[in-house]
Amino acid sequence: MNANRGGRPGGMGRGPMGGGGPMAGLGMSGAKAKNFRGTLFRLMGYFKPELFLLLVVLVAAIISTVFNVIGPKVLGLATTRLFDGVIAKFKYGYEIAALKAHHLPLTVAGAAPSIDFNYIGEMMLILLGLYVTSAIFSYIQQYTMAGVSQRVVYRIRRQVEEKLGRLPLRYYDTQTHGEIMSRAVNDMDNISNTLQQSLAQFVTSLVTVIGVIVLMLSINWILTLVTLVTLPISIGVTIFVAKRSQRYFSAQQKSLGELNGHVEEMFTGHRIVKAFGRERQSVQAFDAMNEDLYKAGWRAQFVSGMIFPLMMSIGNLGFVGVAVVGSVLVTQGTVAIGDVVAFIQYARQFSQPITQLASFSNTIQLAIASAERIFELLDEQEQVPETVEADITAPQGHVEFQHASFSYKQDEPLIVDMNIEARPGQTVAIVGPTGAGKTTLVNLLMRFYELDSGRILVDGVDITKLPRAELRQMFGMVLQDTWLFNGTIRDNIAYGRDNATEEEIVRAARTAQADHFIRTLPEGYDTVLNQEASNLSQGQKQLLTIARAVLANPPILILDEATSSVDTRTEVLIQEAMLTLMKGRTSFVIAHRLSTIRGADLILVLNHGTIVEQGTHEDLLARGGFYADLYNSQFASRGAVEEAVS
Repeated sequence: MNANRGGRPGGMGRGPMGGGGPMAGLGMSGAKAKNFRGTLFRLMGYFKPELFLLLVVLVAAIISTVFNVIGPKVLGLATTRLFDGVIAKFKYGYEIAALKAHHLPLTVAGAAPSIDFNYIGEMMLILLGLYVTSAIFSYIQQYTMAGVSQRVVYRIRRQVEEKLGRLPLRYYDTQTHGEIMSRAVNDMDNISNTLQQSLAQFVTSLVTVIGVIVLMLSINWILTLVTLVTLPISIGVTIFVAKRSQRYFSAQQKSLGELNGHVEEMFTGHRIVKAFGRERQSVQAFDAMNEDLYKAGWRAQFVSGMIFPLMMSIGNLGFVGVAVVGSVLVTQGTVAIGDVVAFIQYARQFSQPITQLASFSNTIQLAIASAERIFELLDEQEQVPETVEADITAPQGHVEFQHASFSYKQDEPLIVDMNIEARPGQTVAIVGPTGAGKTTLVNLLMRFYELDSGRILVDGVDITKLPRAELRQMFGMVLQDTWLFNGTIRDNIAYGRDNATEEEIVRAARTAQADHFIRTLPEGYDTVLNQEASNLSQGQKQLLTIARAVLANPPILILDEATSSVDTRTEVLIQEAMLTLMKGRTSFVIAHRLSTIRGADLILVLNHGTIVEQGTHEDLLARGGFYADLYNSQFASRGAVEEAVS
């Protein structure tokens, strides 16, 4: 069930991966960033095309924040005027009451003081205007930043998609589907969420801190110092908690990647799991991984979650300090009561962005870790670059292997100095025991893998001189492991050639003996296949892949045990269709049942990556060598089985 199967990598039969697994919604997958600064600068490089809009975001953030932080000062002025008016009225009333109590003449000069509600009303209107203007520019900032962040993520996602198309098959053979999907989906969403939500908030918080400090200094430097005393404490707490939460986030993300891979594999192969009764072991493995994820996630969230209450407590200390010192200064007449009210609000405004900046550390850690994982993918060694130096306008199908050597692992050669020639129109059968290198030969021919040495020629042209797309268009493939996508039967057959007509699709299905069973389905050619095409039998799926190859009408055919999944009667019909299809075409037939390739023009017998015999069926049987032993052993085994059954 492991995606990295033992033995020879078998990526040819593997279809595209579906879904990001049930854990995709968490949006956190990756390892702790090894190079935080380098990854951060590289990620910031994607913002270069957006410099103007980033300037707009910055200006809007500054204006919004400035108008927002001015509000408490205006409110302080109104509060001071209101307080002065109330105190004046109180003093006037007290003096009048004292004179009356002592039966003295009312010698207080002037009219009774009044509260200046006109001034206070003007301040309230100004305050309303400030907050409305702040909200408008905040909207502009958020709207612009949303577009910027999504375009940045779009560019990264497009690079990842293009990169996945340029990676060699070797990469997919060594990575689980869940791990690849974790990078392409979870890590990308993590970056997207951080850029969308946290980056704009980070700018706002930073500008708020600076603006609040400036305005506090303009009011009173003593109260400003009292507020700023909490700043180094806040920074120290943030660094202390962040360092200890990093290792837990690392363990959490590693466990998430492992769980993703396990879930993807278990649900992809759920029939095999049930067939072999491995449900209990699968659930046990899931529980163990889930427990590891729970423990790491709980620790990571608990430690990182301590930042917010700690920062709130530190902020409250600053608030108490401002209230106490401010009260003393008011009694001494150093500051007005409104200034203290404004300072209390500024203390709140100052602690809030500090708390937000502290909480960003965890989000940024995850985003940078995800970015590093994506950059690791983007930095993976690509398949050998194309060098378009030749063109084959009318391919004939003349294929040659000249001194070809290849190995999956260094110092463990699989194919050594192989020489093969397949002339146009010939049928070349490739036989041999499991692991002999049969499918590897086809992988090399299609340039899914690159030769270590030697070369492969098609019509006298080195395949490394041809564009891969042009080379692969010369081949039609029918593999033992079928692959059909979620869509109609018509679409799956038409996958073999662009702009195929309905008549051509039906003709290809008839040639492949698939038309009859297709028409028995309720929707016929419009029948929709599910993700794994499990609503068809294995034999029916194989017939559709054969019809796809028929429609492609290529000059060279590759048949990897194409009839292994069909019944005997259908196999005979398919063999007849294949004989018609292979006329005038070079065909490479990988066969395990040797009875199916007796009519081949050339049979290559492979063992341990080396051609040990070659010739026609009759010649090889007459030699009494390796091929004869294989052929006779198959019939002996079949006879023993039939005898045991009878």
